Amino acid sequence: MTGGAGAGYRTLRAGAEVSGEFEDRRSRFIAQLTHVGSEAEADAFLAAVRARHHDARHNVPAWILADGRERCSDDGEPSRTSGMPVLEVLRGAGLADVCCVVTRYFGGTLLGPGGLVRAYTAAAQAAVAAAEKDGAVCEMTLVCPVTVQLPYALYDRVTRLAADAGGRVSDSLFAEDVQLTCVFRAGDEERFCSAVRELAAGEDLARPGEPRFAEF
Repeated sequence: MTGGAGAGYRTLRAGAEVSGEFEDRRSRFIAQLTHVGSEAEADAFLAAVRARHHDARHNVPAWILADGRERCSDDGEPSRTSGMPVLEVLRGAGLADVCCVVTRYFGGTLLGPGGLVRAYTAAAQAAVAAAEKDGAVCEMTLVCPVTVQLPYALYDRVTRLAADAGGRVSDSLFAEDVQLTCVFRAGDEERFCSAVRELAAGEDLARPGEPRFAEF
């Protein structure tokens, strides 16, 4: 992963959409913020907002993905007065895999470049604040799943080893033996795998999977 999100980032929960609003001299600015996982999803959200507000003067989009890609557009507003301020709000909030579209209904009075920057910023900030208040924001962490195949006799000791290494058991399958799926913050799984190997007298019972981003 690139783009400075490091070992984690904040996003909106899948399916969540929140809005915030700001008004200045009868111009209404409505910021709509949602979770997206790709550029195509961001484009689809923009199309949906444009259809919803087909009578609005401008629908200004900004999005950031967890892989570092980001984009914004002024949608006919003066250059750098709308899309970039909205993008800066998303960056400042540490959000990724999100798209914000700010709809403007023109109130008849020109606000000037400074007024537009303030208005688009305030609307986007209101949407982010609403997301925080609604509990729609979640923290995504780089995690590593580990699958462990073990005899029943070792079950309690292995679950304790997982907890000691800072992990948790996410799934259990009980058949002739036990298959556990444990999840750790990326890097912590090595300590657990070593401890399980020691417990099993050198046998590799624990198999790490591919790291991925998830709530932890």
